[in-house]
Amino acid sequence: MKRSMHKHETEFADLETPEITAGTETGPQPEQEFAAGPQSAAGPQPVADAAELVSRTELDQVKAERDHLLDRMARLQAEFDNARKRAEREKVEFRDIATGNVVENFLPVIDNFQLALNAPGNADQLRSGVALIVKQMEETLQKMQVSAIPAVGEPFDPRLHEALGSVEREDVPDQHVAEEIRRGYRLRDRLLRPALVRVAHNSKQTSE
Repeated sequence: MKRSMHKHETEFADLETPEITAGTETGPQPEQEFAAGPQSAAGPQPVADAAELVSRTELDQVKAERDHLLDRMARLQAEFDNARKRAEREKVEFRDIATGNVVENFLPVIDNFQLALNAPGNADQLRSGVALIVKQMEETLQKMQVSAIPAVGEPFDPRLHEALGSVEREDVPDQHVAEEIRRGYRLRDRLLRPALVRVAHNSKQTSE
């Protein structure tokens, strides 16, 4: 009886062993899944590296373009500063040349003034000498295309004349220049300064 029971227990144990063995055989499956997990996660890694490489390439290209633009801007700024300085220098040189030409034309006039001051003579002789010098100065101005503005006897023109006042004159037409206080000049067609005058008021003409 006891031998029979022992036999059945042994058989029962033999029957359970395959289940344990089977469980042991299926046990490594999670390890295989776990091992497969990192492989699947590591699969897209080359794509990320390529994207990062493209981004760095584009960044380097943008930096190179930026450096090129900054260098070009610095060069243009330097060229602009040089051109501005050169224009200012040429303007000063041109003004000096123009001033020198004007002064050179009037040096003989100054020489004659000095000779007139040092020359002996009476008032009439001095007056005649000054008249000659004035004539020489007018000729010099004409060479420079500077002309005097006609005044006495001319109709009053506010564009050319500046009225200092009016005077009662019957020998001068009304609203015409009766007296010239200071001569006016113009360079070609450009007014340098207006003539300072007194305008005639002819009551005889106004009453008629």
